[in-house]
Amino acid sequence: MQYDVLLRGGLVIDPANGVNGVRDIAIKDGRIAALAEAIAPSTARSVVDVRGKVVTPGLIDTHAHVFQHVTGRFGLEADICGVHSAVTTLIDQGGPSCITMPAFRHNVIQAKRSKIYTYMSTYLVGGMEGHYYPSLHQPDTMDVDATVRSAMENRDRVIGFKAHAEVGGFARWGLAGMQKAAEMGRQTNLPLYIHFGQLWPLPESGDNGVDPDTIIEQVMPLLKPGDILAHPFTRHPGGFVDRNGRVHAIVREAIDKGLRIDVGHGSHFSFKMARIALEAGIEPDTLGADMHGYNTDVPDPALAGTPDTHPDTDHMFFGAVKFSMVSAMTSMLALGMPLEKVVAMSTCNPQRYFGLPDTFGHIGVGAPADISVLNDERGRFVLRDNEETQVVADRVLTPAFCLLDGARFDADSPILPMMKAA
Repeated sequence: MQYDVLLRGGLVIDPANGVNGVRDIAIKDGRIAALAEAIAPSTARSVVDVRGKVVTPGLIDTHAHVFQHVTGRFGLEADICGVHSAVTTLIDQGGPSCITMPAFRHNVIQAKRSKIYTYMSTYLVGGMEGHYYPSLHQPDTMDVDATVRSAMENRDRVIGFKAHAEVGGFARWGLAGMQKAAEMGRQTNLPLYIHFGQLWPLPESGDNGVDPDTIIEQVMPLLKPGDILAHPFTRHPGGFVDRNGRVHAIVREAIDKGLRIDVGHGSHFSFKMARIALEAGIEPDTLGADMHGYNTDVPDPALAGTPDTHPDTDHMFFGAVKFSMVSAMTSMLALGMPLEKVVAMSTCNPQRYFGLPDTFGHIGVGAPADISVLNDERGRFVLRDNEETQVVADRVLTPAFCLLDGARFDADSPILPMMKAA
């Protein structure tokens, strides 16, 4: 027999190669061997019927938090977010620092089946407890030289730096932290991934004269083409939408300058803010789930003693405290984005804008057989965000399985929501 596996009859959407139609995909030795409208089943050792399902290049989650245990309750186990959720590649955002990068390589990158990259934390403490303790993340805890050196020594997996531009930090330290982060980006020519929207609570002294609506304008002169603005649809102050419900004019200038936009869904996501931004012509380039231990229900007795309350804990994604990258894709569909665009945001666009190997993000012949297979469910589904806004969707994607270098992983992660028609 010519092939190892044949995926037969799925709706194949591969924006990088302009494919959007029913196709068969043949796999041999862990790579894409053929893609055609019809491939004889007799040519493959194993035939998998995927009729009625959506078949895409392996999904790339651009906003993961998977430095398990080292970052406390914040960090999730990588493979429950990755291959066991039909996601082949994860980009961790700010988990490891220059101090903990060796542990991240050993315990995450090398130990897990999912393909994992990282935007290194600009703080020496890394993503400890998801920034639950603001004092751990002040500018004095940033070492430009050490972080630059570590990033370059781990260039095969470090593809940028995670930074924060939000009112809780600005009220304490002003621009100092962002200035150091920008210097790291300049010295390495690596992109910054910048969190917008309030993260830390204000200090006891209050906002100290910092207006959250001015933060994005203060930060923009520090940034360079290729840097990535995260959380365009945040419900928190200091994002793309000002207190009057209008998108900051400088966001369009940033796009024209060559900066990119990543959804970074998570607990920050707001359907209301998303509609305002989209109606203003601000469309994101890429999509990340932004799951972590405060917004995803994964009980773990080993984490006793870590913070068990957080503003993100009581979120209401899809009526449950379970979520996934594919759930984030469903949110984009509910906002009216075409499926092909949502797939591009989750496959070829991250490959291009996040600097991943050019074999990622597509299923052309010869590429690694990294493929995600999604159920395409129709009906009436009620989606909720953390503001309790409800949206009725008539189409929901759920993960079925994925192939990683040709090896199959079923979508059996404990974080996956059970979708039920309303």
